[in-house]
Amino acid sequence: MMKILVTGGLGFIGSHTCVELLNANYEVVIIDNLSNSSIDVLEKLEEITSKRPKFYEIDACNKEKVSVVFKENKIDAVIHFAGYKAVGESVSEPLKYYRNNLDSTLTLLEVMKEYSCHNFVFSSSATVYGTPKELPIKEDFPLSTTNPYGTTKLMIERILQDVSKADKDLSIIVLRYFNPIGAHPSGLIGENPNGIPNNLMPYIVRVADKELPTLSVFGNDYNTHDGTGVRDYIHVVDLAKGHLKALEKVVNFKGIEYYNLGTGKGYSVLDLVNTFEKVNNVKVPYKIVDRRPGDIDACYADPTKAYEKLGFKAEYGIEDMCRDSYNYILKNKESQK
Repeated sequence: MMKILVTGGLGFIGSHTCVELLNANYEVVIIDNLSNSSIDVLEKLEEITSKRPKFYEIDACNKEKVSVVFKENKIDAVIHFAGYKAVGESVSEPLKYYRNNLDSTLTLLEVMKEYSCHNFVFSSSATVYGTPKELPIKEDFPLSTTNPYGTTKLMIERILQDVSKADKDLSIIVLRYFNPIGAHPSGLIGENPNGIPNNLMPYIVRVADKELPTLSVFGNDYNTHDGTGVRDYIHVVDLAKGHLKALEKVVNFKGIEYYNLGTGKGYSVLDLVNTFEKVNNVKVPYKIVDRRPGDIDACYADPTKAYEKLGFKAEYGIEDMCRDSYNYILKNKESQK
């Protein structure tokens, strides 16, 4: 049975991936510093899968502590989620992003080398494509970035390229995510960021739930069908399953490969708002405000390569994503009463 180290394993995407790993009978070891996640998620993972992963509350940048995890567990592969991820915050606090996102990856790679662990799956992002020249976006498109968050992902991709050239034993898969939303159908885990949400779906959910008065829609003068930004939204459970496909592949080759994880369909901000209102029978009042710096008109994937090489295809539609996101919030309110 393979033992998988999942960094940031109690976060939004990490926790859903841990569910899929545990259900597929992998042994899971999680490290998470709880900076944007909650220890309660550990109980939820056990509730969903009837298995409790081993957990270390440590920062992936702390080499001494990461080494202890490798010493105590024979790790076969690492899935690296731990990192800051808010585009807006990265623009105002670039040093925080460069320090954390680069340092955690360098630390992991160094410790992996010491302990002869050769399989690495990295959470990258569609932000590495910058403003794409055409759509849909293929993996071999030119890379550039429009914000420091994206730049950290691109820098890490470059680092991984160099490391894989230098170390012929390494197998690396870089997964470029489009926009993960939704929640586990059980309603037990989902996206619950600390503070005011940076991402669209948690924001919609809080407005629907009357926690926030109105949704701010950043710009309605983009070159899209309704003027609002278009993105490729993928259900987080689909995304998690993509990591299992990557894991099956990463142990069977040497070198580095890149895959888009998206649906290949683009939906605008207002498409998402309207679908959310319809499937959940709630109102989401919104107001149009200025564009955010670094945002682009439209971005959606060509998912062909992941389908042909990994056997990965997104199954859930936008209605499922909207329904599951709201279900998670409603379930959590009930449990807090």
